Amino acid sequence: MSAWLQFLGMGLVWGASFLFMKVALEGVSFGQVAWSRTMLGAIALGLVVLVTRPRVTDASGTAGPVLPREPVVWGHFLVVSLTTCVIPYLSFAWAEQYVSSSLASIYNATTPIMTALMATLVFRVERLGGSRWFGVGLGILGVLVVIAPWQLSGLTGSLAGQLACLLATLCYGFTFGYQRRFLSHRPIAPATFAFLSIGVSAVVMLALTPWLAIGPVTLDWRVVGSLLALGVLGTGLAYIWNINVLRAWGPTGVSTVTYVTPVVGVALGMVLLGEQLSWHEPVGAVLVLLGILFAQGRLRMPGRRVEP
Repeated sequence: MSAWLQFLGMGLVWGASFLFMKVALEGVSFGQVAWSRTMLGAIALGLVVLVTRPRVTDASGTAGPVLPREPVVWGHFLVVSLTTCVIPYLSFAWAEQYVSSSLASIYNATTPIMTALMATLVFRVERLGGSRWFGVGLGILGVLVVIAPWQLSGLTGSLAGQLACLLATLCYGFTFGYQRRFLSHRPIAPATFAFLSIGVSAVVMLALTPWLAIGPVTLDWRVVGSLLALGVLGTGLAYIWNINVLRAWGPTGVSTVTYVTPVVGVALGMVLLGEQLSWHEPVGAVLVLLGILFAQGRLRMPGRRVEP
């Protein structure tokens, strides 16, 4: 499959994941949504690793083991699992009880802004110039416009749902900075890396089963299909596609999927679920996307030189 097809598939699957969560919540709890997608994703990625047995060859030409052996690496993956899956999946699933799938997909687009803040201020693995800091500020302004604090309804459960979405993207931003600081230099095959991130998350979810997965369920083909799509596609295969596109296009190219997912999420929410957006939500989304373009260096302030 070409990189373009995998990129489009990734954007469609991740954009549709907010619709799948909303539909799944009709039959299961938010905890069961997060638990199911993590387990199914881990199984899918585990099968890929089992069949392909990816290995990394170091500078000396020696092939390394399929799974890392150092305990510290497993500790790092435990941290990554919490901020890649456990907290974000629970946060987004809980949030969609109170906000539309369209709005959740818009908030997901703030991930590059959160990543820039974490990579610069917390982990100090990147430096931002003036134009990029302008982009971060513009993205934050866009978030405020989406929240619309001037509306009284913002003080209800909807505000809590929106803050939960921001918590999820903050975790994603933390993950990217943490991985670059502690894991990206280690010789771990990409498919193995994805499996460890999701697989360790599944172990954590298993430990939380009595609190997350036990409870009444109402299953029909829509709920089951949404959970399977979330797990096998969104949490499983899409991660493999992401790795392949990363290899072909590099980190900057693959990050442009951020522009696709909110478009898909909003379109599906409006067409299939009849969701409506207020004027401030698309306006805020445009500000967020412009902020991302500045923060990633794709747009620059007039008269400024190209920033590293």
